[in-house]
Amino acid sequence: MRHFDLSPLYRSTVGFDRLASILDQATTADAGQNGYPPYNIEKTGEDAYRITIAVAGFADEELAIEARDGQLVVTGRKTETADNSEDKTAYLHRGIATRAFERRFQLADHVRAENAATENGLLHIDLVRQVPEALKPRKIEIGQATAPKTIDAAAA
Repeated sequence: MRHFDLSPLYRSTVGFDRLASILDQATTADAGQNGYPPYNIEKTGEDAYRITIAVAGFADEELAIEARDGQLVVTGRKTETADNSEDKTAYLHRGIATRAFERRFQLADHVRAENAATENGLLHIDLVRQVPEALKPRKIEIGQATAPKTIDAAAA
């Protein structure tokens, strides 16, 4: 594994704190992002997106979704009672993973989570991008030029 030191670049990037943060996160990716659980990201409209995460075996109360610092953080933790149930099943093969996870998604500017729901072992998180009116492009009408006003020599 290679490590890159980007600290010399940070000295010359005044005002690009978010970009520097993204680069830093990409180079120091934590070991928890190992592909579990699998997920899809879909574009469902012009300004609408959906993240679908496979969470089979997790109840709704064992999942948490939080938006903070421009990131969407999805965590899943099995409760103690679910793991240590009174019915001690002897598994011959246990292939359904129910280990705890934390999955992070970097959100673009003005993107927020609108709702979330589980269906058939999948967690669907709907995202919407809402750009404020002040930041939207606006059309400027082109009018007819008027003659410039001048001062007559006789009036002066």
